[in-house]
Amino acid sequence: MPRNALLLLSRLLLAALFVPSGFHALSDIAGTAGYFSGLGLPLPTLAAWGTGLFELIAGLLILVGFQTRIVALLLAAFCIVAGFIGHYGQGGDDAMLALLHSQMLMKDIAIAGGFLALAMAGAGAWSIDGRGSA
Repeated sequence: MPRNALLLLSRLLLAALFVPSGFHALSDIAGTAGYFSGLGLPLPTLAAWGTGLFELIAGLLILVGFQTRIVALLLAAFCIVAGFIGHYGQGGDDAMLALLHSQMLMKDIAIAGGFLALAMAGAGAWSIDGRGSA
């Protein structure tokens, strides 16, 4: 498969995680804030708005390939931080929940790796960043 097609596919797949997640967070601020409050985060409502807006806007920027290298680096950092805040050490004495959270943490780390690769490769020619360079 050609390089530009693979870069487009990677952007689509990564955006498919963040655009709906951001939209969901923004459409249920109370629920998102409740989740953040349960994690012990300060100012959970502000965190819910900030997280939802970041996920939605960053996901859309990745989707269209605008400022891809910068946004991909920000999303890689976001994945690592969110993974550790939301999953590291979670599950308590419930072995199944602990395993689930461990796997979710590793998923977030793997997604960060995908964003780092995208940051290095760039968006490709089929993007706003790559317009004019086919």
